[in-house]
Amino acid sequence: MSPSSPPRSQQIPVIVLAGFLGSGKTTLLNHLLRHRAGNRIGVIVNDFGSIEIDAMTVSGQVGSTVSLGGGCLCCAVDASELDTYLETLTRPAARLDVIVIEASGLAEPQELVRMLLASDNPHILYGGLVEVVDAAEFGATRERHPEVDRHLAVADLVVLNKTDRAGEAERTRVREAVAATGSTAAVIPATYGRIDPELLFEPALRPDGEEKARQLTFEDLYLEERARETGEAHGDHLHTAYESVDFTSDVPMDPRRLMGFLDSRPEGLYRIKGYVDFGAGDADHAYGVHAVGRFLRFAPRPWTRGEPRLTRLVLIGSGVDAPALRKELESCREPGDAGPETPQDAAHERAMWGVLRYVQQPGDDDA
Repeated sequence: MSPSSPPRSQQIPVIVLAGFLGSGKTTLLNHLLRHRAGNRIGVIVNDFGSIEIDAMTVSGQVGSTVSLGGGCLCCAVDASELDTYLETLTRPAARLDVIVIEASGLAEPQELVRMLLASDNPHILYGGLVEVVDAAEFGATRERHPEVDRHLAVADLVVLNKTDRAGEAERTRVREAVAATGSTAAVIPATYGRIDPELLFEPALRPDGEEKARQLTFEDLYLEERARETGEAHGDHLHTAYESVDFTSDVPMDPRRLMGFLDSRPEGLYRIKGYVDFGAGDADHAYGVHAVGRFLRFAPRPWTRGEPRLTRLVLIGSGVDAPALRKELESCREPGDAGPETPQDAAHERAMWGVLRYVQQPGDDDA
């Protein structure tokens, strides 16, 4: 099974979108709604006022839910209602693929991350904290809101927005500020909040095109209009400075070596997805890997009949060294002549399998 085509029953990723007033996070959210890659998106906000729904501005109140084009939903909630609305949005009838929480006014971003990681809802999966930064006004924002450093420190992805209005010196200053917090988050430049949605979520698992008949969505109309205006066949093309690295191995992976790689993954590596074959260590199961920022999760599942016993991983990040990543992963494969196992090796091996069967989450200090 391809890592980009997981089963429909998989958990719905919940992405936290944060950023101070004027950074462009609502613009980015509207961009995602217009370029949703065929997905049905659930959006949780405090206020509908700035969310464009079918080209109209819709006003709402806390406790309201409105329908977005293409089967997407939007809820206006306060923090105390978050679990309730997540329960509503993850019901099978909603048929959602992704949920985005706009953090403005709801709570501190790290508090939202804690709530998600502590949630008892079995249908959700943490999809990362995305912090939007105004590159042109970063210095002024930092003076008004010194807590921005704390937000950057816990972000999984930093979108450096409005780079068309900032010089190279300002861009460098933001990157240095991110690094100074100790964060290894990927930093993606953008204008008007335009990032490739595949940075955050997969193309639709059941594309709208599979339906025999459907209404045109706002995404269809928007892209159609853009194509007429620009003369491009596919509307506006998204160019973002990130890399996607594919890795496939028919040699099983060594759990200790792979965990070492994952624990020390390099700066700028934002997402890892796919399946791992640990060979004789667990011949009955493939291990699904989901990593976003510092969050890491393994989920064993039985191999299906006739499925190739392969490791397939996709790594996504910014400023990463693709050949070096592949070389590191190749070094994580099982050695051909490991030699006799010592008691210490056996103890370490048992500990590794305990970790691999446990859902890892950032501790309180991380979130």
